[in-house]
Parts: sequence; C-alpha cells; structure tokens
Amino acid sequence: MQYQELTEKIIGCAYRVYNTMGFGFLESVYEKCLLIELKKAGLKAIARQPITVFYENEIVGKFVADIIVEDVIVLELKSVRRVVTGHEIQLVNYLTATHKDVGLIINFGEKRVEVKRKVRELPQD
Repeated sequence: MQYQELTEKIIGCAYRVYNTMGFGFLESVYEKCLLIELKKAGLKAIARQPITVFYENEIVGKFVADIIVEDVIVLELKSVRRVVTGHEIQLVNYLTATHKDVGLIINFGEKRVEVKRKVRELPQD
C-alpha cells in the first residue's frame, strides 16, 4: 500500500472518530477510538510504541509514539484548539528517531479534525 492510500485510510478513520465523539476528550480517549477504527479498516496499528533516541551510538533519550500504522507511518495525536509549530517539529524529530519517512499530526480540534502531514527531510550530502 502506498503512503497516499494509507494516509487517506487513516484520515478517514480519524473523521469517523471525530464525527462520533466530537471535541473535548483527552488524547488517550481519541487514541483508543482511533485504534478501533484502524483495526476495522484492516490496518495494523501499535499504540504507545517506545522509541529510543541515539546520538553517536549512545542512548540519549526515549519517547513514546502515540500510534504507528503498518510500521511505516507515525501518528501524533492532539486535542488542542490548534496545532503549533512545536507539534510539527516534535513529529519530524520522531520520524528522524524512528527512521520512518511519513507522519501525521491528527488534531481532534474544537471545530474539526485537523491533519498535518510531515515527511522526514534527509540530510543532504
């Protein structure tokens, strides 16, 4: 499955969750709902995936990805009024640490679902 097709399925799942739940729940509630929808869509999704960050082959940090879909797309879930630049930078850092190429910020916002797609920028030699 190509990235575009996969991201469209994920976004469709997010809209189904939002249309049912609306705004105002904690991110953990949206995460559980989205996992149900992803499973119904036939997608493999792992929640709360621990990720180790390395610098020069030494562990320098750890974080937990909200959801990884089909082992290729990192989802960062939010339930805020609006996504800010810091959220986007955080997702790009997650992509770098996981060596995944594509990530989505999915914000179950006050008035609608907001989705931002980020692609890992590879260093230029």
